[in-house]
Amino acid sequence: MKQTIRFGMLAALAMIAGCSPQAAGAGTRTAQESATPAIHPVSGLAVVPVTINSAGKAHVFRSELARTGPEQAKGLMFRTQIGDEEGMIFLRNPPDYASFWMRNTVIPLDIIFVGLDHKIMNIAANAVPYDETPLPAAGLTLAVFEINGGLAAKLGIKPGDKVDW
Repeated sequence: MKQTIRFGMLAALAMIAGCSPQAAGAGTRTAQESATPAIHPVSGLAVVPVTINSAGKAHVFRSELARTGPEQAKGLMFRTQIGDEEGMIFLRNPPDYASFWMRNTVIPLDIIFVGLDHKIMNIAANAVPYDETPLPAAGLTLAVFEINGGLAAKLGIKPGDKVDW
């Protein structure tokens, strides 16, 4: 009888251990897996965190990284939605005087122009879908960051705020 109870307790402990995330390997990643960026399911682009520090608050966005000319030319064209915690960042290499438009862009966007000092220079707020009017940066641009239209104002994001990626 003692042996049956002991075996039952051991079996129960084994089941509990088998259900724990650590035992199943959940939440553990190898160094190589950790170094591999997430891939966005729609665009296939790498996803990186972009943080905007505004009025003592850090706003972190899961952001698609548009690196190449074709990736930057397509941007968020044809997309019907992005989440409020998502965005797309366009790194300008070399930095230039960026100007964006909304050709084939279905959703309104806030287009945030980031200067060489990683600070927001200006924001083209609520850019109108499909509008081909150029929306220029206020100066030499290190990056352009796009989020849902009106979100910058809602979060209090403004020129002078620091942007990191």
